[in-house]
Amino acid sequence: MTPGDRPAIETHALTKTFGSMRAVDGVDLVVPQGSVYAVLGPNGAGKTTTVRMLATLLRPDGGSARVFGRDVVAEATEVRSMIGVTGQYASVDEDLTATENLMVFSRLLGRSRRHSRARAHDLLEQFGLQEAASKTLKNFSGGMRRRLDLAASLISRPPLLFLDEPTTGLDPRTRAQMWDTVRQLVAEGSTILLTTQYLEEADQLADRIAVIDRGRVVAEGTADGLKSSVGSSALVLTPAEPTAVALAFSVAERHVPTGAVTAAGDGTLTVALTDLAVVGRILVALGSVGIELAEVNVVKPSLDDVFFSITGVGEDAA
Repeated sequence: MTPGDRPAIETHALTKTFGSMRAVDGVDLVVPQGSVYAVLGPNGAGKTTTVRMLATLLRPDGGSARVFGRDVVAEATEVRSMIGVTGQYASVDEDLTATENLMVFSRLLGRSRRHSRARAHDLLEQFGLQEAASKTLKNFSGGMRRRLDLAASLISRPPLLFLDEPTTGLDPRTRAQMWDTVRQLVAEGSTILLTTQYLEEADQLADRIAVIDRGRVVAEGTADGLKSSVGSSALVLTPAEPTAVALAFSVAERHVPTGAVTAAGDGTLTVALTDLAVVGRILVALGSVGIELAEVNVVKPSLDDVFFSITGVGEDAA
């Protein structure tokens, strides 16, 4: 069903229009099997609409999309048998217990009552929810609800998971637990397409990242590749003695082009780098004139920088 030489997802000129608005405007994606592929973009960029088309929940108006070689329109039933979907909001019933929720999903897939109960038990254990098995969701925290929602999407052990902003609203500790779960799923052979409003999440998890803006893919690549595309690394120096800042500035600028060294009000110097070899030369030169450093860092552009550069908006609008 999922031959290894075939992409998990492949789209060509995928398009969706709502009235006069083109929400998705010719999206091309190739998602390799066994990877985490992140889709970033501002609110309204077309991320969720793209996921809904790939998951057969919306019919495309143009272009094509295939999941493990199956067309999402012509072979929608076959596609649905190979995917799991976790949306932005929990799709579970608050009046049922955790076990009952999972059993309902399993029974809807045609599994026997005995099989459904056993599968529910296994998933609750996997997601650390076994102590809450008999509790109704009214007594669940936000993090517990999101974990149960993800567990529900794994009832049928699908080879492809769509996670649409799965950690929205979670505290940092619970978010980190979810990241560990995603890594475990990939290690076990799953492929994951992840949309997220947290740039750090994409940086931590994704093998490749697509940035979507106004319905189009405006950048695509690895996290490091995208960072490199918006600027060079920088050497950040903090002299131990504030009185040495001016001399350190003078020493550093001898080794780089004019304007590459800037000074901040807190006594920190930043040196834009085009060649990492210059770092050693600057440090040796500073030591030769007796300047001690309290802190030295080489920093790369962040995904925040990438996102702002490409879309013109900051992380809060992602």
